[in-house]
Amino acid sequence: MTQAKPIIGVSACVIGHKVRFDSGHKRSAFVDDQLRQLVEFKPLCPEVNVGMTTPRPTIRLREVAGSIRLMDDKNHIDHTDAMNRYSDEVLPTLSELSGYVVCAKSPTCGMERVKILQEDCKGAQYKGRGVFTSALMRRYPLLPVEEDGRLNDLPIRENFVLRVLIYHQAKALLQKPSQRALLHFHQKHKLLLLAHNEPIYRQLGPLVATEFEGSDSDKALQYVTQMMAALAKPATRRGHTNVLQHIQGYFKKDLEPSEKQHLQDTILAYHSGQLPLMAPMTVVKHILSKYPKPYISDQSYLEPTPVQLALRCNL
Repeated sequence: MTQAKPIIGVSACVIGHKVRFDSGHKRSAFVDDQLRQLVEFKPLCPEVNVGMTTPRPTIRLREVAGSIRLMDDKNHIDHTDAMNRYSDEVLPTLSELSGYVVCAKSPTCGMERVKILQEDCKGAQYKGRGVFTSALMRRYPLLPVEEDGRLNDLPIRENFVLRVLIYHQAKALLQKPSQRALLHFHQKHKLLLLAHNEPIYRQLGPLVATEFEGSDSDKALQYVTQMMAALAKPATRRGHTNVLQHIQGYFKKDLEPSEKQHLQDTILAYHSGQLPLMAPMTVVKHILSKYPKPYISDQSYLEPTPVQLALRCNL
């Protein structure tokens, strides 16, 4: 049976809905065109959903009596309580999500570095998070969340899509946890974990293999929590090089000297920045076609995101 597409939340303006304060949108071509091929969207605009008009006065985060409030300064309206009530109402209905793309800099949806006006109106700090996104990330700490603007950074883009797909699979594991299912999940993603975070990779192997004081559900949740932490940042060249050399070791008895040298040179050229990741990956896939290794072929690391999105081409 084909697994259903992941469902991800998205700030409605990011996919072209004209819901912004100026009746405009902030459409992201990547999200609305490419990412749409892979997922189903659940668009939300918290500001419109709490009753704000379109167009509407600009709202901002402002420090008031030591707390951060969502303010319409023009009309002296504090929208914080209304937004918190909306969050409390809608967030329990979003457990189906496998990711969320929010609108950068928004006082409701921004994920980081949102402007906070100081109480004396004489300055601002760029350290805030949108009121709705704060509540979202507190309720669903494992959920991959990213801003539309940051998705223009290719490594962040690739890593976000990867995390959405892995979390989508992990949610299925959490729904029907078992030692066998967890072992299969771990075997499939071992090299991906190694590329992203070797210390966590080394912790998860024993967690899967040893007895656990608790239920299968507890064990699976601990595993997924650590896995999503491992994948939180894009893999580095060093991490990829480590995995590629690890893969190379599986073929040491198969490769002709010239093949071994070619693979080694390509890996080192990637590590030094002379070649993109796809260069050694192409060599590895060619070798796998000649010398099949089921353990390596089954690894999600080889193709963690759909080929048609070409997310690894510029890494």
